[in-house]
Amino acid sequence: MNTSLTITRPDDWHLHLRDGPMLAAVAPHSARLGRAIIMPNLVPPVVTGAEAAAYRQRILTALPPGATLRPLMTLYLTETTDPADVLAAHAAGLIAAVKLYPAGATTNSASGVRDFDRVRGVLEAMAGAGIPLCVHGEVTDPAVDIFDREAVFLDRVLEPIRRRTPGLRVVMEHITTRDGIDYVRAGGEDIGGTITTHHLVINRNHILAGGIRPHYYCLPVAKREAHRLALLEAATSGEGRFFAGTDSAPHPDRAKESACGCAGCFTAPNWLSILAEVFEAAGALDRLEAFTSLNGPAFYRMDPNPDRVTLTRGEAVRFPASITAGDETVTVFDPGFPIHWHLDD
Repeated sequence: MNTSLTITRPDDWHLHLRDGPMLAAVAPHSARLGRAIIMPNLVPPVVTGAEAAAYRQRILTALPPGATLRPLMTLYLTETTDPADVLAAHAAGLIAAVKLYPAGATTNSASGVRDFDRVRGVLEAMAGAGIPLCVHGEVTDPAVDIFDREAVFLDRVLEPIRRRTPGLRVVMEHITTRDGIDYVRAGGEDIGGTITTHHLVINRNHILAGGIRPHYYCLPVAKREAHRLALLEAATSGEGRFFAGTDSAPHPDRAKESACGCAGCFTAPNWLSILAEVFEAAGALDRLEAFTSLNGPAFYRMDPNPDRVTLTRGEAVRFPASITAGDETVTVFDPGFPIHWHLDD
């Protein structure tokens, strides 16, 4: 049994850091990453290059001394996004991607896209410049069952967008279904997909069976066990089109544990240790580095991080059950099984 694993420093290709006191509380838990794609769904959202630059500075200020994290900023795509601003922000190195939220799909997505014809000019400009589009892949049609929204999105939204915009590079974020895995595999070199730690661990029974567990509720919602197994097979396959994006999404406990609780799992403190446990159980520990450290940079046309980190296996690690953010508490994701891997200091 392996007791030590040294890998290229990991990246997180889908991370929520929030703002204000929450940013100050959660940013240190991602400080040892190499890079992270930072989500722009603040209130108000980050929609211009200038706003991305200002947010990046707030993130850097919130990081502790010695942090290795390099935040890669994104812009929130709206129906009034200026293609010229997107191109200028990317050319200046301010942004690494643009994020598509269908309006109403998830937390702080009210400013997202309803009429996709109105963003065609932006998408065409992005395709020409090679700027990736990060996609929250769910339809918001109330007639579509919540467990089917990802699969319907592929046919109704994503495939038409890609047909009409040749060369557009797409990251299908937080895939939750076998349908999504199959779509990315068949989609050619211009599409990749992120898979979260928590979707490799939980299925919908974890949320609903035996009582509602709000800290397992996320969007896209976890699906049947067959879909979780499809995600696990893809993540541990070593295929370059799949890479780690935690979608770590902190919310105050009062907002999660309410009559209308919000969606999101806060995994930043323990996601890498959980992944090591999951990959070990799958007999794929030798492929962890590809998923966490190599495949993402390759898709984003960046070099892997130049340094390495070591994970050590030992006695079960006790992670904090929650953290404090100002006057709030935020529950840390609990995988429901012992974690024996920890990142060395």
